[in-house]
Amino acid sequence: MQIRLLFSLLLAGTLYSQLKSTEGSKILAVYAFPGKSHFMMHTALIRELVESGHQVTMVTAFTLEKEKLGSNYTEILIEPVYDFWHDVKLNFGAQHLFELTRMTNYDFLKMLEIIGLKTTEHALRQPKVQALINAEQKDGVFDLLLAEQFYQEAFLALAHLYKIPVVTTSTLGYENHMSQMMGLITPWSFVPHGFMPFTDRMSFLERVKNSYASFYEDMDRLLNYFPKMDAVTREFFGPVLAEVPKVKHMEREISVMLLNSHAPLTTARPTVDAMVPVGGMHIYPPKPLPADMQAFLDGATEGAIFFSLGSNVQSKDMPVEMLRLFLQVFGSLKQRVLWKFEDESIRQLPENVMVRKWLPQADILAHRNVKVFITHGGLFGTQEGVHYAVPMLGIPFYCDQHLNMNKAVLGGYAISLHFQSITEEILRHSLNHLIHNATYKENVQRVSDIFRDRPQEPRKSAVYWIEYVIRHRGAPHMRSAGLDLNWFQFYLLDVIAFVAIIALAGIMALSLAIRLLMGSNKKHKKAKQN
Repeated sequence: MQIRLLFSLLLAGTLYSQLKSTEGSKILAVYAFPGKSHFMMHTALIRELVESGHQVTMVTAFTLEKEKLGSNYTEILIEPVYDFWHDVKLNFGAQHLFELTRMTNYDFLKMLEIIGLKTTEHALRQPKVQALINAEQKDGVFDLLLAEQFYQEAFLALAHLYKIPVVTTSTLGYENHMSQMMGLITPWSFVPHGFMPFTDRMSFLERVKNSYASFYEDMDRLLNYFPKMDAVTREFFGPVLAEVPKVKHMEREISVMLLNSHAPLTTARPTVDAMVPVGGMHIYPPKPLPADMQAFLDGATEGAIFFSLGSNVQSKDMPVEMLRLFLQVFGSLKQRVLWKFEDESIRQLPENVMVRKWLPQADILAHRNVKVFITHGGLFGTQEGVHYAVPMLGIPFYCDQHLNMNKAVLGGYAISLHFQSITEEILRHSLNHLIHNATYKENVQRVSDIFRDRPQEPRKSAVYWIEYVIRHRGAPHMRSAGLDLNWFQFYLLDVIAFVAIIALAGIMALSLAIRLLMGSNKKHKKAKQN
């Protein structure tokens, strides 16, 4: 009995010490990229950390003042918000974002390079960020660096300054170049590149294109992007670091990566324990809708269609002829349409259509009368549509949106259209098909059940892994040994070369033996004839 009591006390003491080691930890979060949709994940995570008792200092592009996070939250606000879309439109000669459908995958890589470098430089020039970099006291100030895994790599140098481990969050979910960061091989044969409109069931020609796109990105990052981000890192961290680490080395020091992804919305692929899927952490129980929206949807006896193109592509910028087409089709439907449209003064609006500059997307998708979600295919919106089991009509514009919608089409709960190819007949037929063909609803309900079925709620899972890294002062035990190999060792090229040399030597030895044997036989025959 005494032994049991002693064991229980020891166990309780161990658990208490572990809890104590992360209670009220000091976390430096850097979310400098001014993407509004990205902050859906950031806000949810920061709120959860503060509510868990941690002290968070956040370098942010958008204020979280409305969240009323209290004294445990300190904000370093980047002002003004950098307008990276201005740079993108200027560089590619686009008048509005609807023209991005004409861009190639290589244009998208260039776009990400532009917005990554520009927004990083803008944030690092901020006086308050400079004060963070040049602070005299750095030891023991923070316990962890929390950073976004999105073309902001220079900020990883803060971990070297403050001598703390790193956890990153990826709002895009899995990306192919993460294999080099985490020390694993991503097979291009069945894992589609994030910008390619493929699924994990690729034809031969698709695998050729996918391999080329994936290899191109790897080489572009290594030979073009990394040197530019290294130069930014040296410019701002050179004065305070004796040796400024290179981006490709800092990426390999990440302890845990929290990914905005979860089965079955992502392609099954090789992974490591340090890559943790927490997709859907921005989804909360639905809140009551504003009275006018509630009444509008409640009165939709034939069902309702929700239309939103996200925070970047704005419906008000839609070409006039396409706007007229959408209104014509919507006006001919029995269903009501709730449309996120940034100009509420739009004329000739059909009676069954309501437009608002801003709409609580997830709360609307939770309404029982919403039958179809017209979406650009962004990952956050796709997750919300799946979570609330709403069939989708996708109109993807750029980057991962094509991949997200192709996955949804393969899952049987979406139809995907190319914006430039939409006609009245195609749009009307697609909407009616999604509404009246029960298969789409059945499929999205099945996928929703899988997406929701997890051992732990995603926000709790994210906090657990952050606290895990703090408790153990990093996670070197989860680091793949593949990161320490040369590239020719990692891909077994040295072993393949060794086997090839042995095989070639064996063939040459056998060939020589045959020649010698044949020569000996010829001499023997000549001797007999003589």
